[in-house]
Amino acid sequence: MPEIQLSPATQLHWIESTGAEFPDRDIAGIFDANWREGLFLLAARRPQTHAWPSLRYWQGISESYLTGLCHLPPDAADTGVPPPTPARLDGWIVGAPPLSGGEYLSADVLLEIWQTLDGWVQQTLKADRGLGRFIEKRAPKWRQVGRVCLHLAENKADPERPFAFMATYTSGLGDAGRLRHLPLGKALEQYAGARNRAALLHLLTPLQQASEREPWLRELMSSGDIYRPHAWAPPAAHRLLKSVPQLENCGLTVRIPDWWKARPRPQVKLSVEQRQGAGLGLDAVLDFDLNLALGDEKLSAADTEALLSGGDGLVLFKGRWIEVDHERLRQALDHWRSVERQTRSGEIGFIEGMRLLAGAPTDLGDDSVAQVRDWSFVEAGPTLRGTLAELRDPSQLHNLDVIRGLKAQLRPYQRHGVNWLHFLSRLGLGACLADDMGLGKTVQVLALLLSLRGAAASPSLLVVPASLLGNWRGEAQRFAPSLKLQFLHPAETARDELVRIAETPAVLGACELVVTTYSMLHRQPWLRDVDWRLVILDEAQAIKNPGTRQSKAVKALKAQARIALTGTPVENRLGDLWSLFDFINPGLLGNATAFKTFAKRLGAGPEPSYAPLRQLVSPYVLRRMKTDRSIIADLPPKTETPQFCTLSRPQARLYQQVVENLTRALDSAEGIARSGLVLQTLMRLKQVCNHPSQLNGDGAFETAASGKFQRLTELCEELAERQDRVLVFTQFREVINPLSQHLAGIFGRPGLSLHGETAVRARQDIVDRFQAADGPPFLVLSLKAGGTGLNLTAANHVIHFDRWWNPAVENQATDRAFRIGQKRHVLVHKFVTRGTIEERIDALIADKQKLSDELLAGAGEVKLSELPDEQLLELVRLDLKHALM
Repeated sequence: MPEIQLSPATQLHWIESTGAEFPDRDIAGIFDANWREGLFLLAARRPQTHAWPSLRYWQGISESYLTGLCHLPPDAADTGVPPPTPARLDGWIVGAPPLSGGEYLSADVLLEIWQTLDGWVQQTLKADRGLGRFIEKRAPKWRQVGRVCLHLAENKADPERPFAFMATYTSGLGDAGRLRHLPLGKALEQYAGARNRAALLHLLTPLQQASEREPWLRELMSSGDIYRPHAWAPPAAHRLLKSVPQLENCGLTVRIPDWWKARPRPQVKLSVEQRQGAGLGLDAVLDFDLNLALGDEKLSAADTEALLSGGDGLVLFKGRWIEVDHERLRQALDHWRSVERQTRSGEIGFIEGMRLLAGAPTDLGDDSVAQVRDWSFVEAGPTLRGTLAELRDPSQLHNLDVIRGLKAQLRPYQRHGVNWLHFLSRLGLGACLADDMGLGKTVQVLALLLSLRGAAASPSLLVVPASLLGNWRGEAQRFAPSLKLQFLHPAETARDELVRIAETPAVLGACELVVTTYSMLHRQPWLRDVDWRLVILDEAQAIKNPGTRQSKAVKALKAQARIALTGTPVENRLGDLWSLFDFINPGLLGNATAFKTFAKRLGAGPEPSYAPLRQLVSPYVLRRMKTDRSIIADLPPKTETPQFCTLSRPQARLYQQVVENLTRALDSAEGIARSGLVLQTLMRLKQVCNHPSQLNGDGAFETAASGKFQRLTELCEELAERQDRVLVFTQFREVINPLSQHLAGIFGRPGLSLHGETAVRARQDIVDRFQAADGPPFLVLSLKAGGTGLNLTAANHVIHFDRWWNPAVENQATDRAFRIGQKRHVLVHKFVTRGTIEERIDALIADKQKLSDELLAGAGEVKLSELPDEQLLELVRLDLKHALM
């Protein structure tokens, strides 16, 4: 199933994964070679993309560009296509479906993509020797033969027929270098004779195509009236105005009065507003007001009656032309009056109000709103509008006073984050702080808790993975030493004390923050009976699967407000997004079934738009990225490089044996047994690529027997000389000690190690020792135990000795060093054994990284057990030519 992914470098990448195959395979290859040409061809060839939302989205933007290009005069083609308006850019952003890399989407990014595409077109135009040849060669479906133009203007001298119509064509350039328009009838004279018949047909083809779609134009063509100017009454002018999109799609140019572009029309206006003096929250009641408006002007009862009893189509109202459709307008009035009757005397619930403001149905069900959207609109009243603006842009919020007890100087974006969390918590609304790893989510939460002192009648509950208990204790002692904490976990609190608290939960009243783990929620069911001030989840992606026991336990907790912390993007994965919001703001996205139906409907149709969903959730998600220099400019860059290794001959023999065993076993393996066989084989191949002793279990681990150990030696000898420090990640517990012993010999002194068997109490001590100025030169970590929650900025090199085959997990591990506090350039070395499955998987990971780059999507582990035998064996085969080089 193909996707187009947006990278942080403002480039687009074509990503392939399992699922329905894209019909135009040629585009994928062109996209890989030159994404600008591939993007152009998505519009030029117009393949069906409805089944792939990301492809349809980028195709739509490319089509907009190509439409502009095709409407350029030939003499202006080399000046480029004018950029889209800010309103158009904003529309593309809010209407975007879940996209890989969607977190990088902005007006500036879209404008840069537009300009980059335009640069490629301008360069190619020169090679193709002009726009005509370029369009004919590269976008034949879009070619516009001739320059037929339909003109509509006001004819104020004739009240009965106040519009003038004329069809012209472009015959060449005038004296001033502008296009010369002549009446279309002159074309019959210019192209008279059989010799010019083909040229005349070429000129009139778009007009003929348009007449097949528009009856009024077909009548003009049949009668020959198309070749003469006409004075028109309003109904005739209205027919043309409504046909403009179809006419332009056929390649015609249409010139119409400027006021039509604004589409002035009376609309049903719904205003949703906070109740004066009332609070805001999930249980709040909002005022709901309904009237008829023309733009910003609220129409009187007399004006409303005059419009509803007058004519249809174009109507001259108070000195200006407006569009009126009585049937559609009455339909809109009837719909919203029905909604009004369902409300409580001009009141509406907060959740229903937020859905309406986002453009979604109040029940997320059948989208009856879509049927009346053109003749109605919903807006927030002044007070509510201001509140929502502050939620979407925390920089507008009033800064909190000095936070007493905070031993940290917050960066501007962190202060904005604390203000935002405080504001939402005070309103009783949930929040998702989705800052990148390393941007200080922990210190923002601690500052929030300190700011709530005096206003909080009950403690807050923090739920974390067990591996982060020590991290939270250390961060609290560092940044908020006066905060009263109580840990509910055997690693931090004596068991008899845990029993005493469970028997008498009231003793927690003296605490400000209670810290426990996801697993402890099952063992301490009394936690769900406490009325917490806040419930805060760290690594909130732990509840992305709503059916798990821990997700259900978390959502059963009671709180005045809820906060989710995650460095993993959520806005691009619909299932994760729903589960997260089912925790922070339950009910906003409906139940799982209703949300699935709602999301499916947003992605359906020829022009899918996820704008209602994005508008609905955006006030409650705050995401900042450390690669955004407007957020933080003093984080040094990181560079990732593959370190290609070869196999020793013992490794090559073992590798080949494992592959041969798999080949024989596949003949008889089926179902679950086959999946187990494949996974077992993949694990063995990984072990062989690390070191033969890891598979044999002989404990030797001689350097010469492993290409990776040899490459590690070469690399770390240089690091030791420069006194650089390094993190080494592996997924295998059994290789940690051999690596540590090997590295101790290279650096001349021992290092540290951390793995799943390391006691929770010892983890922070290991971190502190490594972070010390005279700390050890290396730290070997298992990827699962050390991949999250640790601050290890003393290292400026990261080595992935073996690969997890999951880009998101590897990024999390790398971010132990690449985070705030790092003062040096971080170099990331990813070991890859040539000629083996590792090299082929590395290519898949690279593709997957292009696909996701972490937002908001698709950073899951590479799945291989379902591959057909032939593809699987091709993936694991040994290429001796490269493996033993």
